[in-house]
Amino acid sequence: MNNEMILRTFMQKIWNEKNTDAIDEYVHEAYTIHLDAGDPWEGKILNHADFAIRLNYSFNSFPDIHFAIQSAIADGDHVAITWIMTGTNLGCIGGYPATNKEIRTAGTTIYYFNDGKVCGHYQVFDRTTVMKQLGFM
Repeated sequence: MNNEMILRTFMQKIWNEKNTDAIDEYVHEAYTIHLDAGDPWEGKILNHADFAIRLNYSFNSFPDIHFAIQSAIADGDHVAITWIMTGTNLGCIGGYPATNKEIRTAGTTIYYFNDGKVCGHYQVFDRTTVMKQLGFM
């Protein structure tokens, strides 16, 4: 399976299906978040347990979070995707209470691979739109 297919499967199984048991299969044991402004884990290297904690932070806030990949470009050990994220805020986000409101935003993530597993990313997306949709701004 090439890196693009691995990434598409990773996004479906881990993020969309919330299958944290598949982390070992798709995520490298040292996952680095290089650029993801606003992400509390930015600049950190996550092991599998830390990666699961990060996922559950998102899943608790948006139990129905879903990423629809719009495009993908693979180049060597990197795969860039554009995506649309949707979800309903049913849990706290930081110090903010649940709003029960739906969100929809777009973003771009460049993932990179080591030994056939996703080992980190660079990401940009419009968190301001999300905060407005939730009524926090």
